[in-house]
Formats: sequence, C-alpha cells, structure tokens
Amino acid sequence: MIALDTNILARAIATEFDADSATQAQQRCAQNLLSSGQEMYVPITVIEELEWVLRGAYDMPREDIASVLDDMLSVQNIVVDRAAAVGQAVEWYRQGLDFSDGLHLAQAGLCAGFATFDTQFVKASRRLGLQPPVAIPENRGQTTVS
Repeated sequence: MIALDTNILARAIATEFDADSATQAQQRCAQNLLSSGQEMYVPITVIEELEWVLRGAYDMPREDIASVLDDMLSVQNIVVDRAAAVGQAVEWYRQGLDFSDGLHLAQAGLCAGFATFDTQFVKASRRLGLQPPVAIPENRGQTTVS
C-alpha cells in the first residue's frame, strides 16, 4: 500500500485547460496511478487539504467537491483514514457546514461538547442540530450550550 499526497489527488481530479506540459504529464501520471488498482491510503490531513485546494485553487463548487470525496470513500482500492468521520463531514458539508469544521466535529463525537471562538461554526452547528454541541467557552473556562 502507498500513501497519497494532496497534489496527486488534485492533479488527477481537477481539470486545468491551460496546463503546461509538465502539469499535463503530472495529470496523466496521477490518473494512471489512481486507476492502477494498487492499494492506496489517503491520510485525513490530505482529505482536509484536498477540499481546501479544490475549493480555493480550482474554484470547484461545493457539491462537486462533496461528490469527489464520496467517490473516494467508495473506491475499493483506496483506504481513507477515518472514513466514517470523513463521510459524516461530507454530509454536513452538503448541508452548509465548513468542511474542516465538520471534520473536526465528526472526530469529537464522544465528547460532551466542542469549544470554539468561531461564531459561524456555532451558528451553523446549532442550525443543523449537530452533536456534540458547539459553543463558545465562557470566561470561567467552561463551555456552555445555550
């Protein structure tokens, strides 16, 4: 089994119409590797970075990114680190939650709460009724959910 970096996945997934010859060669190489049938492993950090790259660098729409991540979770020869958490984060991403926030929260499932200063995250998680509850900590160091 080999582990994949974000740039391998991004080159295989993203379409660059104005790519130079070196980039085109990397695209072919990445696509050949992914279709080789070889066992591959994708670390959770690569998944998080991939969403950021596809959204930021390639301006890929949210639903397309979610579909790409769903596809990766279903490919037989690709093992995605913490696949259940990634799948949950993708579901919440489709509902409007930031992907990284969803990934953080999905991995905190057994905790009593999730502390953050990110008010957007708090509002979105409350709107969606997500668990564990996301809240801003009080000055006394405790996190309360209201």
